[in-house]
Amino acid sequence: MSRFVLDASAIITIYENRAGAEKLAALLEQASEGKAKLAMSVVNWGEVYYSIWRIGGPGVAKHVIEEIAQLPIGIVPADLEQTRLAAELKAQYKLPYADCFAASLANLQRATLVTADSDFSLLKKRLSLLLLS
Repeated sequence: MSRFVLDASAIITIYENRAGAEKLAALLEQASEGKAKLAMSVVNWGEVYYSIWRIGGPGVAKHVIEEIAQLPIGIVPADLEQTRLAAELKAQYKLPYADCFAASLANLQRATLVTADSDFSLLKKRLSLLLLS
């Protein structure tokens, strides 16, 4: 079974119907059918929440988070190992810290990182990437 880790930009892509949303919709369908496993770090979940809050206010943010809870995405708590690896990625690649949690989770789960953020191309030798845009 294919494994995928979503960063915040992937979720925001589908909710704002940006370019690449159809790719994530296909992954969500595969996960619903049991053909793929999707995960997201709780840190990136929080990034989605605050980003939507900032744009649409608390009511919209709460609604989106409730919708995310219905999707076949496992929200993974950040443990010490994931946090250590995220910190190392931050130090080595100068990526935003929250993005490093998505990358570290993908690394630990040996999963493909799904993102709309081209900054992750810095990690293309370390991780399997699926760019949505």
